[in-house]
Amino acid sequence: MLTRYLLNFIILTLFAVLCALPCQAGQEVSGTVTFSFDLSGHASSKEARLWIPYPASDRYQKVENLRFSGTQSYLGIHTDSKYQRLMIFAKWARGVKPRRLSISFHVKRLERLDKALPEKDSCWDRSLFQVYLRPNSAFLKADKRLKKLAEKIISGRTGIQEKARAIYEWVIRNMQRKPETCYCGDGDVSALLSELRGNCVDIHSVFVSLLRAAGVPAREVFGIRLSKGRGTGDITKSQHCWAEYYLPGYGWVAMDPADVLKRMLVEGLEPDSDKARSYFRYYMGGVDAYRLRFGIGRDIMLNPPSSSGPVNYLMYPYAKVGGRVLDFKNPKGFSYRITFAPDNPQNDKGQKR
Repeated sequence: MLTRYLLNFIILTLFAVLCALPCQAGQEVSGTVTFSFDLSGHASSKEARLWIPYPASDRYQKVENLRFSGTQSYLGIHTDSKYQRLMIFAKWARGVKPRRLSISFHVKRLERLDKALPEKDSCWDRSLFQVYLRPNSAFLKADKRLKKLAEKIISGRTGIQEKARAIYEWVIRNMQRKPETCYCGDGDVSALLSELRGNCVDIHSVFVSLLRAAGVPAREVFGIRLSKGRGTGDITKSQHCWAEYYLPGYGWVAMDPADVLKRMLVEGLEPDSDKARSYFRYYMGGVDAYRLRFGIGRDIMLNPPSSSGPVNYLMYPYAKVGGRVLDFKNPKGFSYRITFAPDNPQNDKGQKR
């Protein structure tokens, strides 16, 4: 009798563990991310304030072992009120020098594959998704051009999944990457509808805006790419944005048309080539393990508040010295460095995307 109870206990325990694991996950990447800041080159006679995006654990990433050291007068973890974005806030009082801070944490990141999707939409309450259905940023604007274009793209399509795929394909066929831009872009949709060219924030701002105009809940996801090398890699300029749309009966589905366009540009691929279509299929409901998710949201209200008002998005560090905003696009002048040290680089066989 005891053996049968023990067997039942083991079966139930295994079932609970399996249910707790992320669904449809593939490759795994783990290692330590380190942010290093040195604001000593700026006036020590003025107060310095620094906000740093910090990732939360979720189904596809586990964040732990936060460590920090520095000369700061204050350091804490805060959130914004709208999106519950985590951010580390540090402050140096007037006269404090040098002004240095090192923050590290361990992350285990899983490849995400949203492939087994239901064929039909389930019932859903649109009122619960209003923040993801309407423009919520100075750059995500709704105008007649956007609505008209969205209606044209989804003409004849029924169901959220069909509409999302149609817009995904339109973005890939009509937009281009802009490699000369030194960062991820502002995501100014009004300007982008004329140029149809930009980087990941630009491309996904158009993608998300078209989805919302078509009645599909959507949002951008902001993060950073993890290096694939054998040793510690510099990822200071590796910020990346992707997108998600909400499919009733399933949940949020990951999409990354910007990475499809990147591969097409780098490899010189035509949209209908076999290689391009393989990327098309992968990033339609899939994102590789080599990315760390910081969070969502545009027009982020920093916490503690900044007198400069909301920031467009929180993917780069943001700092002010005596009220002057430092240029996050110039890490050396800021100055900051971000690195990733993989746990087992010799066994790293992750997706080479």
